[in-house]
Amino acid sequence: MKIKDIRASLHTTSIEIPLLSGRVEGYGRAEQKIFVICEVETDEGYTGIGLTGHFLAHSVVAALEKHFLPIIKDMDPRDIEAIHQRVLQRLNPRAMTGTVSMALSCLDIALWDIQGKHADRSIAQLLGAARSEIPAYVTFGFPQYDREQLAEAAQLHVENGFTALKNVVAVDPGGWREDAARVRAIREAVGDDIDIMIDANYLFSPVEAKMLCRSIEDCNITWFEEPLHQNDARALADLRNSTNIPIAAGQMEGHRWRLRELVEKQAVDILQPNVTYCGGYTEARKAAHLAQTYNLPIANGGGWPLFNMHMLAGLANGWIVEWHLGMVSVGESIFIDPPRPKDGVISIPKKPGLGLTPDRDGLKDTRVKH
Repeated sequence: MKIKDIRASLHTTSIEIPLLSGRVEGYGRAEQKIFVICEVETDEGYTGIGLTGHFLAHSVVAALEKHFLPIIKDMDPRDIEAIHQRVLQRLNPRAMTGTVSMALSCLDIALWDIQGKHADRSIAQLLGAARSEIPAYVTFGFPQYDREQLAEAAQLHVENGFTALKNVVAVDPGGWREDAARVRAIREAVGDDIDIMIDANYLFSPVEAKMLCRSIEDCNITWFEEPLHQNDARALADLRNSTNIPIAAGQMEGHRWRLRELVEKQAVDILQPNVTYCGGYTEARKAAHLAQTYNLPIANGGGWPLFNMHMLAGLANGWIVEWHLGMVSVGESIFIDPPRPKDGVISIPKKPGLGLTPDRDGLKDTRVKH
C-alpha cells in the first residue's frame, strides 16, 4: 500500500452555545474561526482524514500539499515511524514547532485512520485498547457569561449528565479576583460532588496565578490548566509547589521534547498532549509512555475530543477527554452522527480507524474558498 495524494483544505463554521446565542465568535474564541482538514489517499483505495486547529492554518495547508506530499509520496502509510523520521530529516531537523507540528499532526491522524481501516480495528485498539469508554468533562465556562449565566449553564450541564466542568479564567477585565468569584459561583451552583477545572490558556503571570490559587484552594479544584505565560516549566514547577491545586499543561506543545521538559521539571500533575497539535498519535503515545514512567496521568486539553478520545482510551494512563462545546459543534458539522457522551461517559466507536464518517455536504458547506 502506498500514499498517492494529500488534499488539505480550510474550513469554518458557526456554533451555538447554551444561553449565548450569537455571542460566541469562532468555535471558542474570536481567533478560532478556521481549521484544517486533510485527506490522505492510497493506491489501494483507503482514505484517512485528519484535522488540526486554527494556528497558521493557510501555512499548514501549503505545507501538507507542497512540502509533505513530495517527500512521503509512495511510502507505506503503515510505516509511521519511517514517515516521521523522514519529515524530521527533510523538513524539521532542528525540531521546530508551529506549522510543521500542526501539519504533521493532521497527517499522522489520517495515517492512523488508514491503518485502522486496513486492520479493521479502531485507533484506540491499535494504541493498546486499555478501555472501551472514557469519562468526558465539558468545557462550558465561556467568558461571555456573566456570573448568573455561568451558574445556570453549569447546572444545565450537570443535569445533562456531566460530572466534570471546565471554566476559562484570565480573560475577565476584573482580573483574578473576578475569576475567583466566578469559580465560587460555579461551586455553589453544582455542589461539592462535581469536578471543576480552570484554564488560563497561558495568560497569567506567576504572581496572578498564585493569587488566584490562594483565593480558591478551598473550592476543591481538580486542576489548573496552563496557568502561565509560555508554559514556563520552571515557573510552573514553582507554582505547583506553592498550591494544593493540581497543575495540568501540554496541550499546545508541538513535540515530545517540550512535553518532556514539563515532566522532568516536575511542573505538572497531569500531562496534556493533544493529538491535533503535538505530532499526532505517534508523538502523543511517546509522551504518554513518558508520563507513565513518572506515574502521571494524561488528560486532554485543547479540545477536538473526537480525535483525542482514541488516545485516552487506548493508552493505560489515559484519563478524561475534553468535551469542548465549540469543537464538538465543529465535529457535528463535518461528520455524520459522531459519538456523544451519555451520563458523562463516551464510548469509543467500534468502526475501524477514527470510526467517523465524513459528511461530504458538511465539508463542502464549511470549506473556505479563498
